[in-house]
Amino acid sequence: MYFGELPTSQATGCYLAHSLKAAGLHLKKGHRLSEGEVATLEAAGVASLTVARLDAGDIHEDEAAQRFAASAAGAGTIVAPPFTGRVNLYAEHAGIIQLDEDAILSANMIDPAITMATLEPFAPVEKGRMLATAKIIPLAAEERHLGAAAAAIQGAIRVAPYTAKRVAVVSTTLPHLKDQVIGKTLAALQDRLRPSESVISAHLEVPHTYPDLKEALGTLDPAGFDLLIIFGASAVVDVNDIIPSALRSAGGNIEHFGMPVDPGNLLVLGSFAGKPAIGAPGCARSPQENGFDWVLNRLLADFPITAGQIKAMGVGGLLKEIYSRPQPREEEVDEAHRKRQSAAIILAAGQSRRTGDHNKLLARVHGVPIIRQVALSAIESKVDRVHVVVGKEGDAIQKALQGLPVQVVHNERAEAGLSTSVAAGINSLPDSIEIAVMLLGDMPEIAATHVNELLAGYEPNAGKLIGVATCEGKRGNPVLWDRRFFSPLTRLHGDIGGKPVMEENAEAIYTIELGRTARLDLDDPTALDHFGAKMGSFSLKSDA
Repeated sequence: MYFGELPTSQATGCYLAHSLKAAGLHLKKGHRLSEGEVATLEAAGVASLTVARLDAGDIHEDEAAQRFAASAAGAGTIVAPPFTGRVNLYAEHAGIIQLDEDAILSANMIDPAITMATLEPFAPVEKGRMLATAKIIPLAAEERHLGAAAAAIQGAIRVAPYTAKRVAVVSTTLPHLKDQVIGKTLAALQDRLRPSESVISAHLEVPHTYPDLKEALGTLDPAGFDLLIIFGASAVVDVNDIIPSALRSAGGNIEHFGMPVDPGNLLVLGSFAGKPAIGAPGCARSPQENGFDWVLNRLLADFPITAGQIKAMGVGGLLKEIYSRPQPREEEVDEAHRKRQSAAIILAAGQSRRTGDHNKLLARVHGVPIIRQVALSAIESKVDRVHVVVGKEGDAIQKALQGLPVQVVHNERAEAGLSTSVAAGINSLPDSIEIAVMLLGDMPEIAATHVNELLAGYEPNAGKLIGVATCEGKRGNPVLWDRRFFSPLTRLHGDIGGKPVMEENAEAIYTIELGRTARLDLDDPTALDHFGAKMGSFSLKSDA
């Protein structure tokens, strides 16, 4: 294939390397130039073009991608039409993706022009989920390389379909285990079973003792279930602990105990009445992905799983923290009573674009600037320190805060959006701070008691690590953040707050209902006027 600049007169039948707008034509990258288009461009004075010209043995990117993807597609996949040298593969039905990793690697090694990217092996997929994308990097591929790559990747991407299972569940109990914990566990399991249309066919609650569990297992009708799951009130710590011992004594077998996946280490894999059986790790009570999912999804797709396959899960087996599970043992000593240092971060670096020449934070309510009212509430609360993040109007904000025990943080990048102020506030905190309460500078109804309610709801051992104020169930402000989220908050970009971090860590959220206070901010002159705020004496022009 020739790639480079050619006189426009010689470009008929060539493919544009870049999109082009000229002489009334709007031609996209990869467009094949016709004789008429070339004549029009010449007449408009376009002397040369950067193009690709296919030689004998070259295959256009769309055809090449189509052939490569079709060769890779195995059972349970759908091959989409090509576009700009790309063809996507989709799941024909729900299940788990099965990949011949060696074949895909071999195909990708043949020519850098020919590529295949896929989901991770054994990923659960729903019908219509994109599984892989074949992409031809330049505008064509050589026939000899394409043929070799297509042969290497033959049938390497498949979807093993789920089959509907009847799942028997046994939950053991101890006095400290609350009833709602079992209810939430079953709800999380039902959500996991839904893609396969599986159901919980039986549920038994028994005391967490060897005799009681053995007896309960003996009452299960083998004809009434296809899979057994045991949720223990206490974690399994040895292959001879209560759950594996009772399972063996009731006639079952233990295939493997433990797995190199965290969360999920303490999983028991076995069989009972000829059916697969799982002793679930404690993290399986959380709806967030953990090692339990890796085993459960394979069993729901009738994919055999062995001790060796579990051992092989270690590479890539370190998953994100499941915040709702108990913290590691070394942190449990009097953890509930340890005093944690906290700070309030007041975001006051906004541009106040809706209020024209006035900074809304300097408007007075009952004679006091709004930003000062918010700061006073933070100071009066139980936080240990207060930081105020300011932007280009920092001098005026600082003047309004005169005499208050706050640390003013200047955000030189405030115009780049709210995320920069969040980062500036977090980065200004000393290492001793473990909790940050983020407040908006234009919410004058927030009181010290509201901040204290968020602090009171914070329970790290129970996984309550992100406190969100709500109004009739709708999220608002302030928001409390545990220190483990500080780093993700500083990596945000654009004019956004912490919503993306919340969405990724929904299991760590608890809410405090504050009513309209949680969503009342004074964004524009109308809102300020309705609230009785007076802006006159705090005009930025008059202060300049």
